[in-house]
Amino acid sequence: MKKQLNILYLFCFVLLLGTPSCAYAVQPTESIAFVDTVEVYSNKMGRSIKNVVILPDGYDKTKDVKYPVLYLLHGHGGRYDTWVNGTKKTLPQDATKWGMIVVCPDGQNSWYWDSPINPKLQFETYLSKELVDYIDKQYNTLATPKGRAITGFSMGGHGGLWLGINHPDVFGACGSMSGGVDIRPFPNNWEMSKSLGTYKQNPKVWDEHTVITQLDKIKPGALAIIFDCGKDDFFYDVNEKLHKEMLSRNILHDYIVRPGDHSHGYWNNAIDYQMQFFSKFFLKK
Repeated sequence: MKKQLNILYLFCFVLLLGTPSCAYAVQPTESIAFVDTVEVYSNKMGRSIKNVVILPDGYDKTKDVKYPVLYLLHGHGGRYDTWVNGTKKTLPQDATKWGMIVVCPDGQNSWYWDSPINPKLQFETYLSKELVDYIDKQYNTLATPKGRAITGFSMGGHGGLWLGINHPDVFGACGSMSGGVDIRPFPNNWEMSKSLGTYKQNPKVWDEHTVITQLDKIKPGALAIIFDCGKDDFFYDVNEKLHKEMLSRNILHDYIVRPGDHSHGYWNNAIDYQMQFFSKFFLKK
């Protein structure tokens, strides 16, 4: 009889508070995604870099369940916790919803290249090799290109496409939100000259380090690509140019234009569509 009353009380509690609240109240450690900050040492740069790692609800390292990983890059002036503490505070819930691990590295205004002039800004090697190796060793991941995607906003949008196009053996899908996909119209902005030298003195280097000149490297069917930009964004024209260039080359991609400018409010919305896109890609594994 006592057992029946306990069941009745629990049933009433669920009716009053709703299933999600009940789940959090009864099993808080199992229903909340795990968010941590980890430092990963870069041999290429000789220093440690901070990264936020989000593990979806239900993740258990002792179980033989493999998770896909989304690498999520911040923009110029941001840092490793920009996404989770500002741009998209619901990322832990979103990671659970889509069943993926999310990794947010610190890009330190690097534009995610290996700088030819600054040995302390070697973030292409860090992200495509050192960080990926660390994540695959520490967590239960689908350690193939079919289990990895990379995207970001602004500078991170450039980084997402740059790393995806140049490392299809690492990332099977890539994207960009409001990305600086052609840096050459902006030679004096966002400290790019600290990584590449000035555009006036190094035009060939700039030509070689911008996304729109990398399209020859894309092999048919090798990458799942998505990018978007707001109509009022100062990067809108270069994104339109990239879209048209991809169409002319018959490069499969999803391209979205919606009202919006270069803002966290825009990226908060845009990442929802991109996570769905990457989830569908992961399910094709």
